[in-house]
Amino acid sequence: MNKRTKNKLLKIFLVLIIMLCTYIYEEYFPEEKTNNEVEYRQEKEVVSNPNNLIIHYVDVGQGDCILIGQNNEYVLIDAGNNEDGELLVDYFKQLGIEKFKYVIGTHAHEDHIGGIDNIINNFELEHFYMPDVITTTKTFEDVLDALLAKKKAFETPNIGDTFKLNDASFEVLYLGKDKSDLNNTSIVLKLTYKNTSYLFMGDATSKVEKILLDNEVNLKSDVLKVGHHGSQYSSTAAFLKQVSPSYAVIQVGENNDYDHPKQITLNKLEKLKTLTYRTDKHGTIILTSDGENISFETIKTNTNG
Repeated sequence: MNKRTKNKLLKIFLVLIIMLCTYIYEEYFPEEKTNNEVEYRQEKEVVSNPNNLIIHYVDVGQGDCILIGQNNEYVLIDAGNNEDGELLVDYFKQLGIEKFKYVIGTHAHEDHIGGIDNIINNFELEHFYMPDVITTTKTFEDVLDALLAKKKAFETPNIGDTFKLNDASFEVLYLGKDKSDLNNTSIVLKLTYKNTSYLFMGDATSKVEKILLDNEVNLKSDVLKVGHHGSQYSSTAAFLKQVSPSYAVIQVGENNDYDHPKQITLNKLEKLKTLTYRTDKHGTIILTSDGENISFETIKTNTNG
């Protein structure tokens, strides 16, 4: 082999090494999206209309709280931690809310139902949904006491049940009964509003995701509320591929003790080119949709106790 041929092969080898290193870096160490990148992504503006669907992914730190409104009817999914309860009451009253059509506790962990007793005590509600899994924590007992005082029933939906919020509809995709892992008792909901759809995973892990995949549930959604605060135990690649969300929201506390969200989860979302919002970085995230288009606004709210 002459010198010229050797040099040519060396150049090809170096180019291949550079391409491989670039692929590895982009695949496993993607640049984290900044607040500006989120705010300046081109989205079609949603014209203000009382019929619009509005979703508040409320910043309650390391916990979940999601307010959904459409034409002056409201659904609340979870209510953060115990110390968030009074702050959430104030926030919802400032929005002019007096009544919830449905209040849903996805599962009996304090960072999801901590403020629900405050909600029950301060607002009218038609229905209260939770999995039929009893725990002996004070947080859970506070919820039961509040329901008893209001003479409201503790209702447990079934998989496949649907319910309406004016022009929007919910379907219960899953809920479990395994007390050994309360995360996997989470009520999983899909919301459809005209031509848009939204998936709420609670703290469901990969075990639940596999059940949904095995049952060939229609998971395709425009917006995903990422399961279990973006931990490594949820959001498998196969699951995310089926959901194929354009947007994801991670409800997570700043500098939390669990190091959520995990980089492996962010990498998977990045690979799908999903635009991800996070309450630890953006505060409360407000989604607006006319049923065709979706827009986002991020604000700071006094809701994290």
